[in-house]
Amino acid sequence: MPRIMIRHRRALRALGVTLLELMIAVTVVGLLMGVAVPSYHAYLDRTKIAVAKKDILEISYKLERALYSTNAYPRTLAELPETRLDPWGNPYQYLSMEGAKVGDKRKDKSLHPLNSDYDLYSMGPDGRSQTPLTARASRDDIIRANNGGFIGVAEDY
Repeated sequence: MPRIMIRHRRALRALGVTLLELMIAVTVVGLLMGVAVPSYHAYLDRTKIAVAKKDILEISYKLERALYSTNAYPRTLAELPETRLDPWGNPYQYLSMEGAKVGDKRKDKSLHPLNSDYDLYSMGPDGRSQTPLTARASRDDIIRANNGGFIGVAEDY
């Protein structure tokens, strides 16, 4: 064997790392990443849902203040100070029940309107929504229902 290869082998042995040990270390790191990455994504999803619920609650407070100062809910969220986007980058959806058509109102699984005062919701991660909560596009929405008695994921309602 050439002297250079003998020197490299001696250097590797001096480090104490064999190919088998290196393969075991890479496998362990791969397994840890296989567990950590999905857990991290689930954590991010839960965080975004919590932010959307908090935002809906804050917007609800603003709408109630507007009701008490003007004796009517605003027609759009643009009439409120400082409106923001949901955590997925979409605008929050709002519909005042005053003068709203029955077909525009959000409905539960029994096709009863969710609220009698106003609808306020985020279209969720997919950015799509339909009027009944049973529709596939609406299951991930973050909704306000029972006139504020429930704020959460539509699928949990």
